[in-house]
Amino acid sequence: MATIEECRTALEKLSDNMANAEGDVREAAALDRSVSCHITDLDVTFVGRLTGGRIDVRDTLPGPPPEKAQIRLAMAGDDLISLVGGELNFATAWGSGRVRLEAGLLDLFRLRKLL
Repeated sequence: MATIEECRTALEKLSDNMANAEGDVREAAALDRSVSCHITDLDVTFVGRLTGGRIDVRDTLPGPPPEKAQIRLAMAGDDLISLVGGELNFATAWGSGRVRLEAGLLDLFRLRKLL
């Protein structure tokens, strides 16, 4: 089972990947939205902001997200690490329910380029 530190590192790597992306992926990451990522097996939530093509994790809170972020992810820690490491396909994980993504319809259309 992944640790909180490993999950934070995975989110930082995802942020770096987005910041270094080009073309459609870079454009999709150029949103300015509140973000939460609930790690279900650890029952912690990383909250922050997607801005300037990066994810700025501002806090780690116990339990599910206290407020509804504009972009919300939920998954097990090992799945987060596998997604960022390229070992788990997002569409497959999302389709099987291993990963939950909630956002407004327009944001979902833009985010699909990232995923």
